Amino acid sequence: MINEYKNIKVIGFDADDTLWVNETYFREAEEKIQRLLSDYETPNKIDQELFKMEMKNLPIYGYGVKAFILSMVEVALELSNYNISNKTIEAILNIGKDMLEKPVELLDGVEEVLSDLSKKYRLILATKGDLLDQERKLQKSGLTKYFHHIEVLSDKRERNYSNLLNHLDIKPTEFLMIGNSLKSDILPLVNIKAHAIHIPFHTTWVHEQVSKKETNGKIYKTIGSLKELINLLN
Repeated sequence: MINEYKNIKVIGFDADDTLWVNETYFREAEEKIQRLLSDYETPNKIDQELFKMEMKNLPIYGYGVKAFILSMVEVALELSNYNISNKTIEAILNIGKDMLEKPVELLDGVEEVLSDLSKKYRLILATKGDLLDQERKLQKSGLTKYFHHIEVLSDKRERNYSNLLNHLDIKPTEFLMIGNSLKSDILPLVNIKAHAIHIPFHTTWVHEQVSKKETNGKIYKTIGSLKELINLLN
């Protein structure tokens, strides 16, 4: 084990795009609504307006598929000047329902890694989004047995993690977070003096992207896959 991780007692895992596929389904949904609204705007404009609506609604609805569905409906109403048909609204709702009913597709090596690390560390799941949806995905994943604690956070900022660590009764130096988002899973932990390992996913929501300036001077490790954790931490 690398010496910097010798004091780790608890390892936290992000869920979406760290343990299972998630963002891919949002990109597919965006393509579908672009086709549905093609009579009103270009795909690029629809994409821009949808993102703006998501950001506007974020403080009200939070994260997750249900919030995304509401933002899609609002964008459809606005871009059509409130002339959108009931049939199209129904089609948008069905896009969202389809997302919620997707099977859980685990990323490569997830169960192997959790099984191995759970023998030595306390593992927790620390994710954000809609509570019901995240509980559903966790249940479908079959991974519940590996986690000592499961936390669905309203957001992933320094204060959220500090509260979580206080609840777990551990010091930041005893905690390691694993995730795909630099903004949500890595930088907040670095800022409170905890450890973090970044495992990039092939697509990242614009809201989760950060600039080089934001990562400059921040100390964290980036690896290519979850499987690398076994050698890194054993």
